[in-house]
Amino acid sequence: MQHTTSDIEPSPASSSAWASALAGLGALAVAMGIGRFAFTPILPMMQEDFGLSVSEGGWLATANYAGYLAGALSAIRMRIRPTVAIRAGLLVIGLSTCAMGLEHRFAIWIALRATAGIASAWVLVFVSAWTLERLALLGRSDLSGAVYSGVGAGILAAGGACLVVMSLHARSADAWLSLGVISIAVTAAIWPFLRASPSAHATAAPATAPPDLWSAEFRRLVLCYGAFGFGYIIPATFLPAMAKQIVEDPHLFGWAWPVFGAAAVVSTVFSAQLRRLLSNRATWIRGHFVMALGVVIPLAVPGLPGIVIAALLVGSTFVVVTMVGLEEARRAAGPRARALMAAMTSAFALGQILGPVIVGFLVQSTGGFAPALILAAAILALSAFSLQRKETVRE
Repeated sequence: MQHTTSDIEPSPASSSAWASALAGLGALAVAMGIGRFAFTPILPMMQEDFGLSVSEGGWLATANYAGYLAGALSAIRMRIRPTVAIRAGLLVIGLSTCAMGLEHRFAIWIALRATAGIASAWVLVFVSAWTLERLALLGRSDLSGAVYSGVGAGILAAGGACLVVMSLHARSADAWLSLGVISIAVTAAIWPFLRASPSAHATAAPATAPPDLWSAEFRRLVLCYGAFGFGYIIPATFLPAMAKQIVEDPHLFGWAWPVFGAAAVVSTVFSAQLRRLLSNRATWIRGHFVMALGVVIPLAVPGLPGIVIAALLVGSTFVVVTMVGLEEARRAAGPRARALMAAMTSAFALGQILGPVIVGFLVQSTGGFAPALILAAAILALSAFSLQRKETVRE
């Protein structure tokens, strides 16, 4: 049987949905893979080049998370078109990342990482609100997994780029400059797709009364999302540094972060299909328990194998929890979803601010990562039980 061109061409609505999903993927790859987490694979190189201590690394990470908190809080009240905020955020990330490779003063590094954090929060909040709404209106909510796989793709790309830099025996400044150029190139590529308003093929969402963002249920979502930020940021920030303590060869310890990113990509796409069987909240609960296991696994499995298993477990859950948490916010808050997403992202950032500071203190006090890992896993488990109680009531 022969098909005409019109039979096999995708519909305009389908093409628009894919364009929006890929634009969201690229934006999150830049914002999260580079704006937020590029510091993680570069940290061992900066320690080598500049003698950066774990405590100083913690302060640089905290500056980024403080900026992320400020950006998320500002997004609650911002009255700006999402695409404008996304574009502005991406440009700031690209320029500030390049500047990290050109400037070597610690105080300037603090300012640059804070600036990148502000921009990254804008991109995450506004990309989530813009793409999830568009995909829902276009009847392609199933593409949300493709959007959030951008986080893992960005981490994988940043980690891979750092592996190349290390293999060439280049310096950390070269890694920052390379990632800055990549950020600007991706921004240029997706720029034309950040214009369109919802398609004419979309159907309007039913009007609902704005929910109370101060309700007990919404506070639960915000607090549990903050616990997620605290619980995962400890291995996410210091995983390569932990690996470097075990093996000096950068070709070995440098693989911890790309493995983390690859696991995030695969798990995000897989979970988008799994959610046909599980609710967002049920997936969120399971994600916290798996992540808690990944956080403490290096204590039970010594050496590099424990680090790799941790990277797989934490990497396979952190983007999934991000995705289902923000989709749960959209489901629960309706027309006020962006405000709830921003509040949850603010709590997430606050958890991340506390994480590196506590790690730095505990490492100095105890000489190891074990107490911090145990604390992070306990908080993740407790928050999962809190979500489980509500899920049981709903069922």
